Amino acid sequence: MNVIRMAGVSKRYGDVMALDGVSLELAENTIHGLLGRNGAGKTTIMQILTAQGFESSGTVEVFGQHPYENADVLSRVCFIKESQRYPDNFKVRHALRAAEIVYPHWDAAFAAQLVADFGLPANRTIKKLSRGMLSAVGVIIGLASRAPLTFFDEPYLGLDAVARQLFYDRLLADYAEHPRTVVLSTHLIDEVSDLIEHVVVIDKGRIIIDENADTLRHQAVTVSGPAGAVEAFVAGRDELHREQLGGFLRVTVAGVPEPAAGGGLEFEPVSLQQLVVRTTQRETAHNGRPVAVGTADGGRR
Repeated sequence: MNVIRMAGVSKRYGDVMALDGVSLELAENTIHGLLGRNGAGKTTIMQILTAQGFESSGTVEVFGQHPYENADVLSRVCFIKESQRYPDNFKVRHALRAAEIVYPHWDAAFAAQLVADFGLPANRTIKKLSRGMLSAVGVIIGLASRAPLTFFDEPYLGLDAVARQLFYDRLLADYAEHPRTVVLSTHLIDEVSDLIEHVVVIDKGRIIIDENADTLRHQAVTVSGPAGAVEAFVAGRDELHREQLGGFLRVTVAGVPEPAAGGGLEFEPVSLQQLVVRTTQRETAHNGRPVAVGTADGGRR
C-alpha cells in the first residue's frame, strides 16, 4: 500500500516554479530518504503533504485522501522540522505534554527514556535551550509520536555527531518494533544511507532519482587508471562524472560493467552520497533537464 501519492504536482510562487510536475509514490512501513540540495523542493513537498501548503496543480493523496483540513489524515501525520517553534513560555515537559495530546499513538514511557538518553532538562524553558537541545526536543517528539507517517525535515542538524548517531539508533530500533512510514529529509546522506530503504532525489523541483536503495547502490561504478585504458573502457557508457590528473583518469559511469582484465584499471563502488551528488551535477550540466539514473521499477527515465 502506498501511503503517499503525488501525480503531476506543481507549485508556483509567483515567477518561481518550486515543483514541476512531481509524481511520487511512497510505500507504507518504509524509511524513505528525500534528498536534494537547498531550494530543490524537498520542504515544499512535505508542506503540501502535511497541509501546510497547497499544490498549484496535480493530485495529492495521503492515506488515500487529500490532507487539507482532513482530521482523519492529519491525526496520523507528524512533521518535525529544523525550525520547529514552540511558545516562549513552554518548558520541555510542556512541549512533550502537548505532543501527547496531539498524537494518538504517543508513547510517554518512550519519550521519558529519550529525554534521559539525550540528557534533556525537562524543566528548562524552551527558549533557554541550546540549538542541540532544541533539536533533541524535535526528534524526541517525532520518535515518541509513533505517527503512522512521520516526516523529519532535517531537525537533527543541530545535534552533534554522537547525538545524531543516538537518534539513528533509536529510530531504527523503534521502527523495527513499531513499523511506520518515515520520511527523512537530509544533507547528511552518508550518515543515513544504511537507514533508508527507498531514495527520492529532487533537483530544481523535479524528481531525478526514485529508486529502491539497495538497487540504487548497484547502479554506478568508478573506473580509474591510465587515461587511455579508462577512455577505451567507458566509451559509449552513460557517464556521470570524470576527473583527470595528468595521465590518470577517474570516471563514474551508470551501471556496473564487467571489470576488464589487464590495462591497470581499478573499480570502486559508488556510495549513495556520491551517486546523488554526481547525478545532481549531471542534471545541472544538462541545463536543468531531468536525466534520472533509475526509477522504482528499475527502468530508465
